[in-house]
Amino acid sequence: MKILIIGGNGTIGKTIVRHFKENNEILIAGRSNGDVLVDIADSSSIKSMFEKIGNVDAIICIAGEAKWADFNELTEDDYYLGLKSKLMGQVNLVRIGHNYLNPNGSITLSTGILADDPVVKTTSASMVNGAVHSFVQAVALEIENGIRVNAVSSGMVEDAFEKYKDYFPGHNPIPMNKVINGYVRSVNGKGNGEIIRIYN
Repeated sequence: MKILIIGGNGTIGKTIVRHFKENNEILIAGRSNGDVLVDIADSSSIKSMFEKIGNVDAIICIAGEAKWADFNELTEDDYYLGLKSKLMGQVNLVRIGHNYLNPNGSITLSTGILADDPVVKTTSASMVNGAVHSFVQAVALEIENGIRVNAVSSGMVEDAFEKYKDYFPGHNPIPMNKVINGYVRSVNGKGNGEIIRIYN
């Protein structure tokens, strides 16, 4: 398969790329480096990316940002950061990207445990993750050409444990092989409209 991985140079992205490149042609997209550049917060950038690379068999997005801060400190613009990047960025990848998918292709979005189990300072991030879940379940009812749309929602991954452990007291770090399997299930399985939760 020809697989586009947006965010393929990140903490999780590098591991996902390493796995899928064993048997597939991989294109990495990133904001500052990769085979092709894209800013998912800008729909014209998404469109330009697809015009450059042409059709693919699968799209994986492991990108998108949201502001982490105390609720009383979050401004309206802080919320819009997550809405424009992690939410609408991924929505637009589906909205535009499905036109560049071969029949029976798949799109895999990424969220996280905050949608179901928020911690402090994540009012904005949790809201965005939950919205992506609802979008995935709804768009799966209407998307055509046998295309499937799923989301992988992971807990705090092992590779990021030291950086984020203070935010997640008592949470078990998720082994990277379990995270990989979530993306494999989405890309190689037959599920559609699924939220693939990897929390334990």
